[in-house]
Amino acid sequence: MDQGKLQPVLLGGLFIGVMSALPIISAGNCCCCMWVIGGGVLTVYLRQQQSPLSITAAEGALLGLMAGLVGGIIGAILSIPVQMLMGPMQAEWVNRILESNQDMPPEAREMAQRMMAGSTMRVAGMLINVCVSVVFGLVGGLLGVAIFKKNTPPPMPPMAGPPVGGPPPPPPQETTIPYDPGVAQ
Repeated sequence: MDQGKLQPVLLGGLFIGVMSALPIISAGNCCCCMWVIGGGVLTVYLRQQQSPLSITAAEGALLGLMAGLVGGIIGAILSIPVQMLMGPMQAEWVNRILESNQDMPPEAREMAQRMMAGSTMRVAGMLINVCVSVVFGLVGGLLGVAIFKKNTPPPMPPMAGPPVGGPPPPPPQETTIPYDPGVAQ
């Protein structure tokens, strides 16, 4: 990947990863993966600013896909310390909810306790998050191409006349008719 694509992909992926890992702000991804699509759009915008021509839909989709992959990985890595900090608070909230709801079915109570204790669910959630980020990053890349498409001027019609840069045309030749006083002209 060339330098012109690498920087937008990394910045878009960083946006996706950070916004998806922050505890309260990450709730924006519940709204149609808002941060992931926004990161794909941001990636295409940054790439379009570097390019004199319009970016194709294929390039935009690829940029969004790569930003989604980078963002999903960054988000998964950043969510580990966030979960370490927030995990005890979440466990306490779940325990309070379970204690206050004595009429909860035992199966639901057991499932909630297993989800709070299981690290397998967290790893599976991280992998699913990376896959979802890739798909919605691609969608954001396509959306960015549609939004930030550069308007190219229509092609110029060919001009009549001598080709530009060629030798100049010869001057027009004047034909002179000799004067004969006996001939009526």
